[in-house]
Parts: sequence; structure tokens; C-alpha cells
Amino acid sequence: WFSGDDVYMSNENERQEYVLNENGIIFVGNARYIEARGWFYGQFQDLLNICLTMLDLSLYYRQDPAMDVSRRGDPKYVGRVISSMINGNDNDNGVLLGKWQGSFHSHENPSRWDGSVVILKKWRQDNYRPVQYGQCWVFAGVMCTVLRCLGIPTRLVSNFNSAHDVDRNLSIDKYYDSSGRSLNISKDSTWDYHVWNESWFIRPDLGRSYNGWQVLDATPQEQSRG
Repeated sequence: WFSGDDVYMSNENERQEYVLNENGIIFVGNARYIEARGWFYGQFQDLLNICLTMLDLSLYYRQDPAMDVSRRGDPKYVGRVISSMINGNDNDNGVLLGKWQGSFHSHENPSRWDGSVVILKKWRQDNYRPVQYGQCWVFAGVMCTVLRCLGIPTRLVSNFNSAHDVDRNLSIDKYYDSSGRSLNISKDSTWDYHVWNESWFIRPDLGRSYNGWQVLDATPQEQSRG
């Protein structure tokens, strides 16, 4: 609400939706059959200490506590720390372990989750061991909760027929032999859908034209900067 803040959002309707609303819908499925899942974000359900502990458990804090704490007023930095901590792929006590195939019988099937609060409280109850299991919409739902709890306006974005390019050539490559059979060479892929987050803040590091919604993705994929 404060006009001098990096996360200032002038539109009252948007503040109600992207800061204060504890309930939402996540769109999943495929382009021909889009399903709307209800999700309880619950950012005001006694989660603040859990979210602050998340910052203290991060590799950023462990490597340089003074630097980390000094940058916690920067939503760009906080968003990157939280996007790392939502998944447990970096041996950093992250919140969720991802799984996309095989049996889920010994743990929670990702499709059974319908809100963030139970996941975050289970994470704390289990002494900050990753909760099993999550997939993209679960990662995004929990990340939205944490960022809203910390005062950063955040929303979810669903994309269908979502192209995933791993070799940075901005194309999805497919290879075929001389008889037209598909060769399993490229690691590029097209997913039925993918869900990520956008958070609202200014970018003094890039200039005014970059102010507004910023993309953050907590689903573990390729490593960035190691």
C-alpha cells in the first residue's frame, strides 16, 4: 500500500486479489480439457514464522548470513531464495519433493493436495524435511502462499502445450531417421501444461520499462548458476 515500496500496487482490486485473497483457482489439464482446481493459499493462517524459517534455512543464508539478511528488503532477491526453497532438490531442506511418474502409494499423490497450509505445517512438523510429493501446480501454489505472506503480490500462471527447450536455441527439436521413425535424441519436450508464478515489483536494476509482473518458477528443472 505504501507508494514508496518496491512492491507497491496502486490498483485496490489487484491488491485484494494478489495480496489479500486466501483462495484461488489453479488451471491444469491440457489444451482441450482445462480443469480448474480450487486452492487454499491461507497466507494469514499462522505461517509467518514458517516462511521466515524458510529464509534462514536457505543456502543463501548459510553461505553468507549478513549479506542474506541485508538483502531481504529486495523482492527480487527474496523471490529467488523462495523459488529455490520451495523444492528440495538442492539439499537445502526445501519444502517439497517432486515426482512425476511411478507409484505414490507410500506418500501423498500430488493430485490430492488442495492447499498450501497443510503442506507448510507438515514441513515444519517433520523437522523441515521435504514433503512428498509435489508437481508444478503444487510448487506454484505453495510459493504463492509464501510470497503473499511476506508481502509480495503474487499470482499463478498456467500455460498449455508448454514448450520446454533445454539447449537454449529457442526451438523444440525433433529428430527422425531415414525411414521417418522418431529418434529419442533431443531432451526438448512439450508438456501438456505448466504452472509458475509472477510477482509484482519494480526493477531499478533494469529500468522502469521492466517494472510490474516478474516471472518466478519453483518447479525443479535445470540448475541455474550451479
